[in-house]
Amino acid sequence: MTDLRTLEIFYWTATLGSFSRAAERLNTTQPAVSQRIAALEDAFGLTLIERAPRSLSLTPKGRELLGYAERFLRLRAEMVAALASPAVTTGTLRLGVSETIVHTWLTRFIEAMSRAYPGIALDIAVDVSPTMRDALVRRDLDLAFLVGPITRPSLINVPLCRFAVAWIAAPDLDLGDGPVGLAELTRHPVITYPRNTNPYVQLHELLARANLPPPRLYSNASLATIVRMAVEGLGIAVIPAETVRAELADGRLRAVETSARLPDIAFTATYENAPDNRLAAATAAIAAETAAAWCGAVDAPCQSRAGGPRPAQRRPRVGANG
Repeated sequence: MTDLRTLEIFYWTATLGSFSRAAERLNTTQPAVSQRIAALEDAFGLTLIERAPRSLSLTPKGRELLGYAERFLRLRAEMVAALASPAVTTGTLRLGVSETIVHTWLTRFIEAMSRAYPGIALDIAVDVSPTMRDALVRRDLDLAFLVGPITRPSLINVPLCRFAVAWIAAPDLDLGDGPVGLAELTRHPVITYPRNTNPYVQLHELLARANLPPPRLYSNASLATIVRMAVEGLGIAVIPAETVRAELADGRLRAVETSARLPDIAFTATYENAPDNRLAAATAAIAAETAAAWCGAVDAPCQSRAGGPRPAQRRPRVGANG
């Protein structure tokens, strides 16, 4: 009788198209994977996987078995979710996080995750959303909090939060009084997210449509660096006001009143649509609850628009580079 572990090894070998990648995914060795597949083929008396020097492909019977294997694995995940206590779950979750989340509600999420799953270690990588999207596709991450949704059939997106984008500047930066137009804003350097991100592209398009002289547009992968440059008066940061609550509260920065609006930045918890994604799905649900609670707080400025954030409360102090 074929055991569930062998079906799991077959599923990931077929899905990843590689004995070595399946071994890495399942924390075993390539010879062990090869032996399991060979034993499975012997048990059924047929070939399931065609081996080539640089690739693998499923036979018709292999494709048929893949459907059964996925159903078995999903049923096991449902059983574990229904019966097992989260408190006894152990392992490591590889989590990618946008630095915008680091500067807002990440510490609250970590606290909630520690309470719900004390046996789970979070291996956190802070990066820009395009890089995390590629890591999810390569299966180098189990879950990512990023700018989404990501439109791929293999990925599941859980909405988290939306942040309004604001023009943020040092109080003594010469911008005059009252609403500031785009021409006045772009007399100064404009500092924002990296070139390969949606916020940068949307800002670039706004500036291009304005038919103004080319501005000095500085892109940076580190949100902490963007904030520091704005505090030092080196330019105007185009970022969510939520990321600079402390600086807005103590007067080191201000949100500039302007009609130059940009689209909100929407974040999702995104993970692979795989039969063993129970932990990623549960973690995404905890993240959604945490984000909703944070944005629903009385003084959470994500309820307001750029130019008029509510009074800020102390930002979580989590050091990370983007």
